[in-house]
Amino acid sequence: MDSIRVAMNSVEERTVSKGGFALRQGGHEQPDATAWACVLLAAARRSLPQVESGYARLAALQADDGRVSVDPGHVETIWPTALAVLAWRSSSAYGQQCERAARYLLETSGAHWPQFPRSPLAHDTYILGWGWTEGGHAWVEPTAMAVMALRALGRDTHLRVRSGVALLLNRQLSRGGWNYGNTRVFGAELRPNVESTGMALHALAGLVALHEVERSLDYLRERIDRLSTPLSLGWGVLGLQAWEEPVEHLEDRVGDCLRRQEYVGPYDTPALSLVLLPLVRSWPLWRGGQA
Repeated sequence: MDSIRVAMNSVEERTVSKGGFALRQGGHEQPDATAWACVLLAAARRSLPQVESGYARLAALQADDGRVSVDPGHVETIWPTALAVLAWRSSSAYGQQCERAARYLLETSGAHWPQFPRSPLAHDTYILGWGWTEGGHAWVEPTAMAVMALRALGRDTHLRVRSGVALLLNRQLSRGGWNYGNTRVFGAELRPNVESTGMALHALAGLVALHEVERSLDYLRERIDRLSTPLSLGWGVLGLQAWEEPVEHLEDRVGDCLRRQEYVGPYDTPALSLVLLPLVRSWPLWRGGQA
């Protein structure tokens, strides 16, 4: 399909001179854009020089303690660390960087505290997970990504991974699905969203029993035909694929999503990579190498 070929080429063309990838054509390099572009292009077996430069750029951005921050001036923004691991795992040359990142993730947790009896929050605030920033509270998406990264490095049974799994199950909504990380606030249950749900399901596949997440899979199954944005479609499909759930007419759906750029403008590199990824990689992100 022409729109898919054009989109893959667009990701390749977002390289920058110092290595890595920009959010958009002509922009500055960013670690999340670099990591997602590397994951996609390595899975598609395309653009080896650009991908290698992306790996190297992520390595140059890694701090001595193993973290990869959004920007050197904001070292507390640690969430790209897990993304860097998922990118490096496609190469055999970055084992040392992966291990440093894993050590950092294992030694870092979001802020947690005993749950107060009259707390407005219903979720268990004491379970260890990961936050977007160092010292911040633990939330669903950074926890899911850290679990995926550690699983990619063979840490499936580590205590911190088990804690991350417990956190994700605790934040699952009673009617199925996840949002950014709250369940009920002041007694009112919040609504799920597809991106968080797909991410959590992708991280949990193979670690929990089907009955523990069945209602969340139902939530995705019911909505998958109506998804049209790159993040929702990408993570929705990745969440179902990790549980070996088929998604019919996937190429047509991705093509329709890509054509929306004609009137909403170009998608950024992470979004574009995510919506293309299920077409070239049918195995979970936490499973390294080739299927």
